[in-house]
Parts: sequence; structure tokens; C-alpha cells
Amino acid sequence: MSTVNQGHIELDAESIYKEFCVGVKPLITPSTALVGVISGGSWLVKRMTQDLSLSCSTGAISSGLHRDDFAHRGLSDGGQTKLPFSVEGADILLIDDVLYTGRTIRAVLNELYDFGRPSSVRLAVLVDRGGRELPIQSDYAAVRLSLANGRKLTLEQDARGHFKFSLESKSAT
Repeated sequence: MSTVNQGHIELDAESIYKEFCVGVKPLITPSTALVGVISGGSWLVKRMTQDLSLSCSTGAISSGLHRDDFAHRGLSDGGQTKLPFSVEGADILLIDDVLYTGRTIRAVLNELYDFGRPSSVRLAVLVDRGGRELPIQSDYAAVRLSLANGRKLTLEQDARGHFKFSLESKSAT
């Protein structure tokens, strides 16, 4: 699933995705709505829905309008929130690719509550890389690992829909 060699880590995103599906499936009930955080989380929701033959409500949510670190990150053009179901009273399973500081999830929760008040919100992530700045935890993580603050882990998807990770050093700004 992952290997570490002289400070370099390689993650097999496809194997982690398969583990993620196994771990998340028990969290999904007939009334659960899957909401993917744009972009990696929405890719996961789309593929999971197909691979697991799920018939639940799905949506995609953006963190862009509620970010508190805009000066550092800038405005990304990842897409707009699309929640084609009533959020009011819904059981939401929020899906994201990488959980790091918690800032994206905080922003997404603010966006979600702009659409109504769900009865519950749970979080499942592909990778929890530690380094939290806010008290946010996932209900399920396929992999937990520690990365240095200067590293950026990104989920990518190719034209066939297969996943891979890129690991980069953040440049100082």
C-alpha cells in the first residue's frame, strides 16, 4: 500500500482507494447522502457510487467561499457546490481525499450549513496526514501517516479514472 525509502514515501492510491471502499461501505445507509469535497472528494464519490453500485443521493461541495486562508491559497477554480437533494435533516457522509490542517473541512461545513441543517455529518478521508490546526477528525481514514509541514500530498485522477498521489515540497512564499 505504501513504502518509505530514505525519507521518500510512495502511496499506491488504487490500493488505498479499495481499502477506503471497504471501510466506508458500513457507514452508508439507504438514507445517507454522499458529498464529495471538490475535487478529490467528488472524484471519490463518483467512482465509489459506480464501483459499489450505490443508489444514494450524491453531491459535490466547494470550500472556496468560506476559506480563512485565502491570502495563502488564493481562489481555486475547482467547481461549484451542487447538492441536488435537501440538506435539511439529511444524514451526510462527507468524503475528502487528504485531511491535513482541517481548514478545508471547516470551510465545507460552513458551506453545507448555508444549504440547511443536516441531522448528522460524518467525515471519511482517503488519507489523514496529521498536522491539524483545527479540532477536526475523520470518522474513517483508509491511511494515517505523518508528513513534514513542507510537503503537499495531492490526489490526481487520470483520463481512465484511476487514482495516483503526487508528493511535492511546498515552495516558500
